[in-house]
Amino acid sequence: MVILEPASTALVLVDFMPRIIDLSLGPRSGAEALHAACALAERFRAGGAPVVAVRVERPQVAEQPPGSELHQRVAALADETVVKGTIGSFHHTGLHDLLQGRKVTTLVLAGIATNMGVESTARTASDHGYELVFAEDAMTALTSAEHQAAIALNLPRFGQVASSAELTLKAAASS
Repeated sequence: MVILEPASTALVLVDFMPRIIDLSLGPRSGAEALHAACALAERFRAGGAPVVAVRVERPQVAEQPPGSELHQRVAALADETVVKGTIGSFHHTGLHDLLQGRKVTTLVLAGIATNMGVESTARTASDHGYELVFAEDAMTALTSAEHQAAIALNLPRFGQVASSAELTLKAAASS
């Protein structure tokens, strides 16, 4: 069980965009990762913790590929949206300032692809001093092997890997 303080924790959902969700992915489909991420986002919102959605735009193109918008469920659950032009979610996006403004010290990360957007975001978040938790069942990659390598080898070096069911927000103290 991972118990999180809602006042200082944010859920960051990386690249839940139709064109990415619809790729052939592993170990789970994009739809399965999306479902787990949205269920987690609903719990975070109900518990008073912010949800930040991140999507990528290809730099220096006149028009983004079809399906480049956030999935409608993610867009509806997001308290904030960040648009990135790189693999990670921090470079020239204002994400760090946004999180600092909300006094966030812990990030729960989910998204597609585990070993790309999520891991790149985690590396920079770690450099910024955030505590990190990874919602394993709300992530997937282009292959199961890539996902498993990230989950087993890389992400544990930056934070704690857990299932969504293991993540609990502290209840607000009653007055």
